[in-house]
This record gives sequence, C-alpha cells and structure tokens, in this order.
Amino acid sequence: MNITLTIQEKLKDLRVERGLTLEQLAEQTGISKSALGKYENDDYKDISPFNLATLAKFYGVSADYLLGLSEQKNHSNTELKELHLSDDMLDLLKSGKINNRLLCEIAKHENFIKLLTDIEIYVDRIASMQIDNLNAIIDLARTQIIEKHKPDKNDLYLRTLEVGHIAEDDYFSHLVHQDIDCIIRDIRERHKTDSTTAPEKSHINDFKASFNEVASFKGSEQEKKARLFCKQLGIDYDKLSIEEYVNLIHILEKSSLTKSNNNLRGKFTHSKGKKKR
Repeated sequence: MNITLTIQEKLKDLRVERGLTLEQLAEQTGISKSALGKYENDDYKDISPFNLATLAKFYGVSADYLLGLSEQKNHSNTELKELHLSDDMLDLLKSGKINNRLLCEIAKHENFIKLLTDIEIYVDRIASMQIDNLNAIIDLARTQIIEKHKPDKNDLYLRTLEVGHIAEDDYFSHLVHQDIDCIIRDIRERHKTDSTTAPEKSHINDFKASFNEVASFKGSEQEKKARLFCKQLGIDYDKLSIEEYVNLIHILEKSSLTKSNNNLRGKFTHSKGKKKR
C-alpha cells in the first residue's frame, strides 16, 4: 500500500465512505458525473479549483487535505499535547521509516482496542494470579489422584490434568496473535484493488501452464512458438489465416529469443498448412 493517499484516492474513499454512487454525488454537489469520475481516475490531474473547494465543503474536509498538504481531515487545529505522544514517537512518525498510513489504519480497526487491552493485561500481569491459581488447583487434584489411586503415568485422566496446565506466555501469545491476525487480514482485503497490490494470479504460473500446454502440441518448433505467443496475447491461433501465420512467423524470427536456422520453405506440411490449403 502507498504511504500517502493521492487526491484521486482520497476523493474515491470519501465518496465510498458515505455510500454514494457517482450519480448521487453529482446530484448533491452539482458537479457532472463524468467530471467526478475523471477526478477519481489516477491518470487525471486537472481538477478545477472551484470543484475542489465544492467537494472539500461537501465532505467536510479541508482543501489542504485533498491537495495532500495535510493528512488530517477534520482536526487540522489539534494541539500536539492533546495526543499525549512521547518525543520518541514523534521522532519516529516524522522519520519516514514507517508507513504512517498503515499505522493509522491498524489503530482505526475495531479490534485494535481489544488488542491493546489484551497486551495490557499481559504486560501488567493482571491475569497472572488467576492463571497461577488455576494451575495450583490442577496440580493439587493431580497430586491427590496420584497419592490415592497410584495410576500409571500414562493414565488418561492423569495426563489430561497434566496437559491442562496453562502456560501464561503461550496463552497470551495465542490471544494477541488472533487479535492482530484479524486486523491485518481486514486491511489486506481492503487494499486488494490498490495499484501497488500484487495480482492474485501469478503471471509466471500462467506462462508455465501455457508453455506446458504448447509443449505437448504435435507440431513444428515454429508452430509451437507461434502458439505460445498467441496464447499469451489472447489470440486464437487456430483462427489465423495462412497469410497471418506467415507474417507472425516472420515477426517471431526477428526476435533474438526465437532465432532458428529453419526457414519457411516447405513449412506448410504441418497442421496449419493442411488445415488452410
């Protein structure tokens, strides 16, 4: 994900946050749907100052926020002391070493307060006494069973009490792991359509599948190369005319990756030639 949002991303996010379509936004702002659509396009840069001011007022944000001069939508006048941040934290946020946008998204997630609460319980050892008491009860019951019944060391119930012992570190590690996993999965899903997000499908795997399919085809090496080329470009090889095929082979022969000493003389004894004769 990008460290900062572009003006196009901010405009789209603000509209989506309010659940508005472009048509609805056009009706409520008086700006044409086509113009609003262009403003959210990454390639479009020419946004009218009047429309920019109109959108800032409509969304209740500052023009500075839309222009990227500030990352604060609604709190441009907030005093630093109100944030209760340490000098070290401020230095870190200003350093550029971390993705502040990602940090903010993590902190805004509905499970973030739960994550901090679970961490605080562990750090301050708030639940330690309860865990120790539970373990003591289990140990007492285990000791009494051993003294009274002298069971085998692999006895089912004795072993159950043994594995029922709670390891505080393991317990809270699992708890915190669940909290943070939920947060980052949601953020990952939210950004799956970002321009900086890698595609779900691997182009390498697609090419490998196409290569394996073409390799099993019964035909000349030139025809296999032509088939692979067409496959990658989404061209139906079997619909090529003889003339198109010949031109394609001539083009491929100009590539240093497909150099061959073979020429086209007598080439039309293969399936393409037979089919088109």
